[in-house]
Amino acid sequence: MNKELKRVSTAVLLMFVALFTSTTIITVFQVDNLNADSRNVRTLYDGYSAERGPILVNGQAVAESKPSADQYKFQRVYSNPELYSAVTGYFTLNQGDTGVEGALNNYLSGNSNSQFFAKVNSIITGQPPKGAAVSLTINPKVQQAAWDALGANSGAVVAINPKTGAILAMVSKTAYDPNVLASHDIKSVIAAYNQLIADPKHPLINRAIAGDLYHPGSVFKLVVASAAIDSGKYTPDSEFPNPATLPLPGSSTSINNAEGGTCGGTPTVTIATALRLSCNIPFAQLGAALGSSEISRYTKAYGFGQPLKVPMSVTQSFYPQNADAAKLMLSSFGQDEDRVTPLQVAMVSSAIANGGNLMQPTLIDHIAAPDLSIIQPFQQTVLSQPISSQTSATLTQLMVNNVNSGAANNARINGVDVAGKTGTAQNGEGRPYTLWFTGFAPANDPQVAVAVVVENGTSFGNAVASPIAKKVIEAVLSK
Repeated sequence: MNKELKRVSTAVLLMFVALFTSTTIITVFQVDNLNADSRNVRTLYDGYSAERGPILVNGQAVAESKPSADQYKFQRVYSNPELYSAVTGYFTLNQGDTGVEGALNNYLSGNSNSQFFAKVNSIITGQPPKGAAVSLTINPKVQQAAWDALGANSGAVVAINPKTGAILAMVSKTAYDPNVLASHDIKSVIAAYNQLIADPKHPLINRAIAGDLYHPGSVFKLVVASAAIDSGKYTPDSEFPNPATLPLPGSSTSINNAEGGTCGGTPTVTIATALRLSCNIPFAQLGAALGSSEISRYTKAYGFGQPLKVPMSVTQSFYPQNADAAKLMLSSFGQDEDRVTPLQVAMVSSAIANGGNLMQPTLIDHIAAPDLSIIQPFQQTVLSQPISSQTSATLTQLMVNNVNSGAANNARINGVDVAGKTGTAQNGEGRPYTLWFTGFAPANDPQVAVAVVVENGTSFGNAVASPIAKKVIEAVLSK
């Protein structure tokens, strides 16, 4: 009898332990995953029954919840909605969330693991539950300057503090008003969403970090030049033959320099001159000499093909692997299958600006609980070191030359050494160009690295993108 009782007792004990373990896993360790599941309708109502935390820029709310007279108790409201839409995203009634609203929903709704005891405390004390406040790294002056400078163009601007990785500006145009998607009228939300989806300008796509990506064009020459110099096999003075046209191996196609003719009019041309004048043929030859695997190694170190969150997930930029000789030459000046986000291009400049160290880019300055205690402080992290400090210094001087007396001269600022590189990417016969500028300033003590992309261009990157970047840099430096 005692033996049977012992067996039953052991079985009951094991069942209790299993139940306790599974409950603990569900309520503690899996809470974030469960709350993020779009099928969890309870999370939806909980998210509205509590006062959702604000999203702050320089201490001012750009997204906040205000009391409403309906069953949801609170209405999400966005100030300067289009200006910050690429950053805040939207918070909707069971129709999905994007931007910081989606990426940090658990914190904003008060349901993250780190807020568990605060939530229990609010239940015990009878205080109304509140979500955490998310403070962004965005500088409102720089954000506005980027928005104004981009004007009516479709494209994006990203500005980063290269020393910390803090994103100072992130603008994407065409933009949208997230207030129309925050309505409690589901029918109107769906109608507004469908209208935005149908818009040929694709306003819901954050062009700074996502979408179909862009050909980088000549801004990719920074990657190839840094790979060559960092390898120790080449210097800025290394020379290549300087023909006016170059037949691609195994192809009937030839490539030309953007301006036509040779690069600078000499029989041979250096890497420094080719970069300053943004010539395609010397970089096609340099890329062929380096090889696909060597260039690929540096693209990965710069962040190509690597997962990244800022906290929103960033679409991975792409450099083709094991390309044939013709494709390798085309990709060496940013054509063929090369695809990038503006953030990735800004990261290349950031690494060069920061002595070769690439910092993890982030939009989050800190996250604070309703009692103002810090849940998550600013996290400054070295993501990688693509190049040495010596290569960084060499590339910086080459980029300064680009702006002072080269193809990026429209980015010049009086009294400031600006390091930069332009790009005019081709998108197929008869199609508009993608126009670029990337760079940083001041060159001797960089405070900002910037990338500008403009779609549907009919001119050159220096004519359109450089002046935009100049205004963003001036905003950071208060010029």
